[in-house]
Amino acid sequence: MIITISGTPGSGKSTIAKVLASRLEMKHFSAGDFMRKMAEERGVSLKELTDESVDNYEIDREIDERTKKLLEKEKDNFVIDARVAFYFIPDSVKIFLKVNAETAAGRIYNDLVNKKRIGEGEPKSKEEVLKSFMDRFEKEKIRYRKYYSINYTNIVNFDLIVDTSGISIEEVLGRIIEFVEKIA
Repeated sequence: MIITISGTPGSGKSTIAKVLASRLEMKHFSAGDFMRKMAEERGVSLKELTDESVDNYEIDREIDERTKKLLEKEKDNFVIDARVAFYFIPDSVKIFLKVNAETAAGRIYNDLVNKKRIGEGEPKSKEEVLKSFMDRFEKEKIRYRKYYSINYTNIVNFDLIVDTSGISIEEVLGRIIEFVEKIA
């Protein structure tokens, strides 16, 4: 089984994917890790690379190639969190996590304050994080529409949609594991 987890910024994709992979005794991969590695290799910040990716398809293409190579190498039994992995791995169990903007901004702000988001800068205020979140969200939607002709937030692309606003990691995991067990 391959599980792809997509979602809006701040929805908990990476956290949920890591814990889910551990619970299901599967490997975990992340497009965010691919991008952080690329930023490090280029000597730029993650924010700089993300901003550049809006007009430079080569960045997304490189992440896509890393995802495809992963599929060739691993074949099965892994979880990957990536906005468009569902598109490149169509036979996966496709999960989408959504969250309201205020909750997302609060989570991202707390992660920045607690240094859980490497290379994303220093937080100034929750309001600034909310503005940055909304800007990033819109840029990503434009980018994926432009490059792949898809709306990655369209729920028809997914097998399970979970709103993570106001619920615990355990509740999110419970819903996902229950769903996965039903279809396994």
